[in-house]
Amino acid sequence: MALRNQRIWAYIDEVARAGSVRQAAERLNMTPSALLRRIQDVEHDLGAPLFERHSLGVRLTAAGELFIRWIRTQSAELQRVYSQIEELGGLQRGDIRIACSQAVARSFLLKHIVDFRAQHPNVKFRIMVTDHIRAVRALTDYEIELALIFRPLRHPELLPIQSIGQGLVAIMAADHPLADKPVLRLRECAEYDLAMPDTAFGGREIIEARLANSSVKPHIVVESNNFDMLGEIVASGDLITFQIEIGAELWRRDPRFAVRRIDDIDRTYGPLVLGQLKGRPLPLAAAKFAEQLARDMHACRTLPMTEVPIFEDEEDDYVSFDLVEEQEPDPES
Repeated sequence: MALRNQRIWAYIDEVARAGSVRQAAERLNMTPSALLRRIQDVEHDLGAPLFERHSLGVRLTAAGELFIRWIRTQSAELQRVYSQIEELGGLQRGDIRIACSQAVARSFLLKHIVDFRAQHPNVKFRIMVTDHIRAVRALTDYEIELALIFRPLRHPELLPIQSIGQGLVAIMAADHPLADKPVLRLRECAEYDLAMPDTAFGGREIIEARLANSSVKPHIVVESNNFDMLGEIVASGDLITFQIEIGAELWRRDPRFAVRRIDDIDRTYGPLVLGQLKGRPLPLAAAKFAEQLARDMHACRTLPMTEVPIFEDEEDDYVSFDLVEEQEPDPES
């Protein structure tokens, strides 16, 4: 919600996100000419153009980039003020925008949304299921308040609220030749055809990095950005796919599947991180939901059963938050 005299800021933000005056006007239920006049009024007041036209629509000018950042900062601050006003009478309503990995969306996050709405039925959720790169970008663009993602890239504006270790598991049909073994090596799995998530997912990157120097090279015959599809494919053949522990819960309950731990010696661990934008106070609803998520994340942590380093000293760009020392969420931060 925006105050009436700030509605034009929302109009400009919508054009920036859509990259088109016409598309933004359709979303805002107004005519393109009316929207364009509003933008021109602001440009006149600022003494600089906010958008420049190109063959596919419009894009922000340098002045527009500065102004849209101010708009989004003001919008976030306004949401915090609404949240503080709401807190005076208890958490009755609010909006929670969160980006998450597919792995946590299917069971962990779904359960928490249902539980939270049972206590606060007027709170609304917007869930963006995406990869770790897009999730961090959505945080910095003020599209979301929270991100729950596996193995996020290092970013100066990503502030972790909670992080836990997550190991990969192999998922296959219940009658797969490897299903009789409780623990598997990666090279054993790589001897079979693989159904893998695409390269935007952290689990895929771990598998390929660990097998890079192996004599057995992965033979990927199916690639998808949809984990449900990967599951259905491996259920009906001898293919193998991989998932982090927290994302394998539904498959563990399905008799069609066998879910097997990967041997610790293969070091297939990474951090699952609940984070927010650094320096941006969370609205009350988002802060309360973050507290709920962080409390339950501890029970979902997976650590090596043997003395094997969780993270090696790799010079990569991935966040390697401490998996043992927890960080308590701060509703005021």
